[in-house]
Amino acid sequence: MELHDLRPAEGARHSTKRIGRGTGSGHGKTSCRGQKGQKARGSVRPGFEGGQTPLYRRLPKLRGFTNIFSVDYAEINVVDLNRFDDGTEVSPEMLLSIGMISKLKDGLKVLGDGALERSLTVKASRFTKSAAEKIQSAGGKVEVI
Repeated sequence: MELHDLRPAEGARHSTKRIGRGTGSGHGKTSCRGQKGQKARGSVRPGFEGGQTPLYRRLPKLRGFTNIFSVDYAEINVVDLNRFDDGTEVSPEMLLSIGMISKLKDGLKVLGDGALERSLTVKASRFTKSAAEKIQSAGGKVEVI
């Protein structure tokens, strides 16, 4: 078999409807548009429902709302702080510079997942109760910015 022998499977392609080419074609006279009426005479734009209010106008324009007071924090877990040496001061800017967080957003929130084995000074916008307890029990300090 060569490239020039390739053909679509039998019945996979239909011949095009040749509209308005005489009665012998089977698609002559009214050219598959039926008798009279708006659709037979001219074009009807997509979405037109004969003068009835169309669907795109019956549906509401907007969905829901955006809360302008919502706050989105960059989050980090306590277990992720184990990579630092004892006595290190961990700040959001430091985490951003080493790539632990990609964006500062509206501040940094420290979550309490995992265990902390280092004594660190952690500066952040928010701390969960468990995160603050774990940092302090490891001998570290919690500072709210």
